Amino acid sequence: MNVSNASDTKQHSFKEKAKEEFIKAFKLTLYFGAWFCALAFLGATSLDERPIPLSIFGFALFKAAICAKFMLIAQAAFPIKVNKEHGIVGSLLLESLVYLLVVLGLNYLEAGVHGLIHGKEFLISMTAFGQSNPLRVVAMSIIYWLIVWPYLLLMGMTLMLGSNATLKILFGDQSSSNK
Repeated sequence: MNVSNASDTKQHSFKEKAKEEFIKAFKLTLYFGAWFCALAFLGATSLDERPIPLSIFGFALFKAAICAKFMLIAQAAFPIKVNKEHGIVGSLLLESLVYLLVVLGLNYLEAGVHGLIHGKEFLISMTAFGQSNPLRVVAMSIIYWLIVWPYLLLMGMTLMLGSNATLKILFGDQSSSNK
């Protein structure tokens, strides 16, 4: 009986961890998805594209899901560490640049895959990312960093203060309003 209880506990623990990871990935995908869809929409309206193709939003959501998964894998491999002496900002600045490189790399891969779909060579399509304009790539990198940075700050705050305290700071103390 003890053996089955131990395996039930491990299984339950695995199920709970898998559920938590799925929820984290889903929330992060929604966060990145909102940003990437907004950027895709901005790009389409800037080009006066009519009608706006829905496929750009599919690519944006797909990229968001991949970015979320890579972000979570990177966090599992290299957990976020906040040094109290350096504070959250000082501790996470370098990490944010690493995550930026991951997102940027995924954008290059997306450009290559997009080119393959349209019958072009993968490497040529990849190098055409950002219209082969280094300043455009730098501008996009700044935008991507501004997307990743708040997420990392929130994670750092959660590490330092705990989940409940962070939620109370962001959304107020819901327990006192129920009384």
